[in-house]
Amino acid sequence: MKAMFGALISDALEMAKAATGTTDAKSIAKVVLTSDSYRITALNRAREAALAFHIPLVNHVLRVAQTAVMGIEIGKDVTLGKGVYFVHSLGVVIGGDARIGDRVRFYGNNTVGTAKDNGYPTIEDDVWIGAGARILGPVRIGARSRIGANAVVLQDVPPDSVAVGIPARIFPRKDQDEVPL
Repeated sequence: MKAMFGALISDALEMAKAATGTTDAKSIAKVVLTSDSYRITALNRAREAALAFHIPLVNHVLRVAQTAVMGIEIGKDVTLGKGVYFVHSLGVVIGGDARIGDRVRFYGNNTVGTAKDNGYPTIEDDVWIGAGARILGPVRIGARSRIGANAVVLQDVPPDSVAVGIPARIFPRKDQDEVPL
């Protein structure tokens, strides 16, 4: 339980920093009290704790509630890093044993999963995933990369890259600041 509360505090700090650029008490309180993203992450941390303590049915009940209320499906074996931010959670599906790094941003209606039951994606830290993007198979998305809206990623994306199109073409980022999606 101590680990879960530590993760929730870390999530609140990272989300406040992402949302407002600061980690003062007002920013943290705003994230914790008003952010759908924080509620999703808190439910997921509770699911992780239920699995770790082998509490029957709790993970399933929380997953169903998370899907029904928040419109997001996160598989029981998915690993979420600190401060994962769901800008728009509706329609996001993260399946299997996908690994999501710290401060990854999902812009809505995303699929992170498998197309041929051959493995699940690993998404490194500080990646932005544009609305409608699909990341499929045992691919690695490098740190600080940007996945464009509606892109379908079927191959590895190196760090500091931009992936756009169907199937996604990969380009180096021209800047290290925010890249519009």
